[in-house]
Amino acid sequence: MSRRITIDPVTRLEGHGKVEVFLDERGEVERAFLQVPELRGFERFCLGRPAVEMPQVTAHVCGVCPAAHHLASARALDALYRVEPPPAAHRIRELYYNLFLLEDHALHFYYLGGPDLVLGSGAPAAQRSFSGVVERLGSDLGRRVIEARKLARGLMAGIAGRAGHPAFALPGGVSRALDREQAERLREAAPRLVDFAAFTAQAFADGTLRSPEYLALLEAEPFRLRHHSMGLVDEAGRLSFYRGTVRVVDPAGRESLRFEADRYLDHIAEHVEPWTYVKFPFLRSRGWRGFEEGDESGLYRVGPLARLNAAERMATPRAQAEAERLFAALSRPAHQTLAFHWARLVEALQAAEEVERIASDPEILDPEVRRLPEGKPVRGVGIVEAPRGTLLHHYETDERGLLTLVNLVVASQHNAGPVQLSIRKAASEVIHGGKVDEQALNVIEMAFRAYDPCNACASHALPGELPLEVTVREPTGEVRQVLARGLEPRR
Repeated sequence: MSRRITIDPVTRLEGHGKVEVFLDERGEVERAFLQVPELRGFERFCLGRPAVEMPQVTAHVCGVCPAAHHLASARALDALYRVEPPPAAHRIRELYYNLFLLEDHALHFYYLGGPDLVLGSGAPAAQRSFSGVVERLGSDLGRRVIEARKLARGLMAGIAGRAGHPAFALPGGVSRALDREQAERLREAAPRLVDFAAFTAQAFADGTLRSPEYLALLEAEPFRLRHHSMGLVDEAGRLSFYRGTVRVVDPAGRESLRFEADRYLDHIAEHVEPWTYVKFPFLRSRGWRGFEEGDESGLYRVGPLARLNAAERMATPRAQAEAERLFAALSRPAHQTLAFHWARLVEALQAAEEVERIASDPEILDPEVRRLPEGKPVRGVGIVEAPRGTLLHHYETDERGLLTLVNLVVASQHNAGPVQLSIRKAASEVIHGGKVDEQALNVIEMAFRAYDPCNACASHALPGELPLEVTVREPTGEVRQVLARGLEPRR
């Protein structure tokens, strides 16, 4: 009997990784890990670059969430140069960002995490995809999803010039103002996006929440973690995606911390393990206690469910009503890991409502959309709520504005410790006596898939095994040596 089970590659997430499960002599789970074996080193190769380049550079950390890195970087530059963007610039940034959050949450629900919920964990692997969801729920749904995402991305492109890898946010504002035609398109489209978000939330409640299999998994102990929860809130304690203060609540829902982004090092430290390139943040006040849960654990969670726990309320009325339905069903704070999917739909509804609200604000047409930086750059920290959770960019420069320090603390790093614990608990639930099948392996993947992790962001990683072969020839053209990946010589 094998004492080691490997899931490689893991599927339906951003980046690369593998799960290693180690069994004891009885075939029971002894340890389990999600290992991320790739490294990009963004924090190192950005050193020496002009800080003003960072919004464009970091937008390429990840192909799925470039908007989050772009705006976190722009917020860091606002702080670095001590310049406050005009109100219209903030509104334009928020418009773009809420469109992005809506589109990205739809991507995860319908393409990545949703197939497990709609089709069940035991569905054949080939069916656990968007096409499988469409086959089960009907082609009309498929068209509606594609049209909503296309609409949102088209509006994003109208604001930023292109939907992905944006380059419109600058220190002190944005590169261009909105015109009346763009504003009118946004106002006309916004109600359709609200309807789509509300439809998705209701479809989840009507369908998935009536599934005995899903409800059993939702309430199962292996898919429940008691941790602190972290998220951004505004002055009134409402959930905020673009700016605010960090609020942390303990496993009972009591506020334990509230701090500004530039004070994050006073409250968050990072632990490293030799078997992964992902670092493990923890609360300094609790200390590193390993991969364990409970009131005394230093681990915390970020992302949709954690944000709902950390906020005192949602920022929009329909999202608030949906959040109340979630907490009425699950209790508050909610610790059911698979409820991240439901919380994601609550947030998508808030994002759509925010687009509708901001698009109707006359201030978005103000032509003043940038204030030129005048401060001497020293240190700047920017923060936004990425779809996967709290995202921090921290830059320090010399007097010329050249970077001397870059620190990116991304959502999938914040969640890295809880993900390890979730995988271990799920594996312990489905593997006994050394017996494992395809469904059991997928249930283990569901434990991390609920977090929607982005390993490329968390390890700041390039594709790990880019094929490379170099042929060295003599002046005559004769092959002298061939060097392959790893620089191992061969003849």
